[in-house]
Amino acid sequence: MRSAPFFLALALLMATTFSCARRKKANIPNAPTTTTAAPAPAPAAPVERRAARDLTDVMTDELKLLPDQQVKVRAILTSTVEQVNEAQKKHGADRTALMTDLKAINARSEGQLKQVLTPTQYQQYQTKKRAMQAEMQSRKSGGGR
Repeated sequence: MRSAPFFLALALLMATTFSCARRKKANIPNAPTTTTAAPAPAPAAPVERRAARDLTDVMTDELKLLPDQQVKVRAILTSTVEQVNEAQKKHGADRTALMTDLKAINARSEGQLKQVLTPTQYQQYQTKKRAMQAEMQSRKSGGGR
């Protein structure tokens, strides 16, 4: 039995929650070598509800969801987005606590999706997570539909 966490949603939520851009340290000549405490990270931007819609669309295309499955999957993903946004508000800059909550949220979502999808669809979902994630990133950057 597979009990893999819902990495796709976690990756999606993390990608939309935390900036993917890497910061480069400034190369300042003659800068003092003293260390100062880094400022606390800014609170993450809320995950937009359209992420649930978009992921549902991708899953519908990839897994050939039936209309009733599509409605249920969208409800699950919308709930997941709402829970993630609540966790962000609750934990602010405490990334450890936020990650703990995100893992629990995604574990619940995974269980709900497993109940909605057929065994074949769920297996396809497990194997196509990375491709669906790439599709989501493409849509987010404007390269999709």
